[in-house]
Amino acid sequence: MGVLAVVDWQDRRNRHRTRAEGLVADHLARRSRGEKHPVFDFLFEYYPVRPAHLKRWHPGVGVWLSGEPEHAGWRDYHRRDGLVGVDAAAFWERRGTTATYIRNLLLRTATNPPHFDCFGLHEWAMVYHSGSPRHDLPLRLGRAGTDEVVDSHRLRCTHFDAYRFFTPPAKPLNLTVLDRESQPDNDQAGCVHATMDLYKWASKLGPLVPGELFLDTFELARDARILDMEASPYDVRDHGFGVVAIETPAGKAEYVERQRGLAERAKPLRDRLVNLISAAEHIRLRS
Repeated sequence: MGVLAVVDWQDRRNRHRTRAEGLVADHLARRSRGEKHPVFDFLFEYYPVRPAHLKRWHPGVGVWLSGEPEHAGWRDYHRRDGLVGVDAAAFWERRGTTATYIRNLLLRTATNPPHFDCFGLHEWAMVYHSGSPRHDLPLRLGRAGTDEVVDSHRLRCTHFDAYRFFTPPAKPLNLTVLDRESQPDNDQAGCVHATMDLYKWASKLGPLVPGELFLDTFELARDARILDMEASPYDVRDHGFGVVAIETPAGKAEYVERQRGLAERAKPLRDRLVNLISAAEHIRLRS
């Protein structure tokens, strides 16, 4: 919160752009060559965020910019008392219902009991008894071996956006029947996909979110995606990744350790997103 002098916000903007360009450089280079990446393209395809979105710096709600920033011509910004900042009232008029839903979901995710016993089996359930895997990658244990891993475990997925891609034979095996309406009841902070989704929610909150926080959620989603695929039934070693063999006790232990680490990193980011939504609502009510 507060006012940034021209030299300060320009410095933050420039450092943000440099950081963002480093994060998206490989993706843009591959795209220029027409190359696909089975792990990282997910961050720009499943999540509809363009590299240009990541490069655009926002100061965040409640922060005002001196001088003549380009933000003055952007949607949901306005000028007040010679300063430029987020127009919380305009944003809330357009996106208040969405912001309220996101805040409720994030708060419920934080307070629902965390689970660290799924072992990433959602990806296995997405190819269970299927002849058409979702990714053009070899199965590390083959078709029969992959199905055997699912048959020998309990599926405990709590995230609807993973569950909805389960194959028809796999869905009845899940401990809980999931749907969109019950997502706030089931999402929990241990879930790798709920952690990745902080990136999605930050993108939907747009100018409320400082650019630096948006990039933090992207980096966290990238690291969660790596674990997701290293623990999946796919063999990603030819792309420079490792294997988390969740069918073994050692693999399960590694998965849980990394899952907990991601959840710990996610907590302050989730809290900040909740606080930004509340700040925007408070400013809107006062305006």
